[in-house]
Amino acid sequence: MNTKQTAHLALVQFESVLCDPAANTEKACRMIAEAAAEGADLVVLPELFSTGYELNIVGPHIPELAEPVDGPTVRALQEAARAAGCYVVAGVPLTYELEGVVFNSAVVIDRAGEVMGTYDKQHLWALERFYFRSGAGLPVFDTDFGRVGVLICYDLGFPEVARMLALQGADILVCPSAWCAEDMDVWDINVPARALENTVFLAAVNRYGVEDDLVMPGHTKVCNPRGQVVAELEEEAEGVLHVEIDVSDIKDWRQKSPYLRDRRPDLYDYVLLP
Repeated sequence: MNTKQTAHLALVQFESVLCDPAANTEKACRMIAEAAAEGADLVVLPELFSTGYELNIVGPHIPELAEPVDGPTVRALQEAARAAGCYVVAGVPLTYELEGVVFNSAVVIDRAGEVMGTYDKQHLWALERFYFRSGAGLPVFDTDFGRVGVLICYDLGFPEVARMLALQGADILVCPSAWCAEDMDVWDINVPARALENTVFLAAVNRYGVEDDLVMPGHTKVCNPRGQVVAELEEEAEGVLHVEIDVSDIKDWRQKSPYLRDRRPDLYDYVLLP
């Protein structure tokens, strides 16, 4: 499917209105249109952009704020992607077959506005386990510029998630997040490490905002397959990080840093122990 050598990423460091999906989605759709007008191939919105994250406030309302994949939030994002002609990855609370069972998810939409699929966060952080069911699948999505894998926030701290996506051929990992200020030292380690050890481009998209006592300072960044930070939003404010990456470089990176080639799965039995 790949036809492009480069990809223009637009990573939206979004500030949400708590418990107001309609307002957040309207703003997001405007930002998608603006990013695409600047040439974006892929626009990424952070974790739970449509509701806000502070679960001491948002959590009790999650059952009524969550929507099915064909609900109004995703439909609006589909129309925005179709009108803009770009891919969209957006963090939203989703329900599937069972009413009331909610996942902390990301929806992936193609340039035609079709839903390619979803990813459900596997590793739930703190209060999340009271409001969400953990996910299990690790899909990889074929785009016209490369294969894209998705993980969400706390998943970034588990090397197995990024590794399994890379082993399925992901060239680019995107990580919608709601990472708090006191843990930014961990953010600054995890993002480059997951990029380097899997020789992938990693786009980590953090929220910006102060929600009650929760401060999320942004610092959205992209690392190349060597683990080098190639772009970052330094200002702690809402904004959009535009980055051009050359996906065709992946083969060269993996020859220089052959971690995937030189794995020894026969030695890794302990990884599977509970």
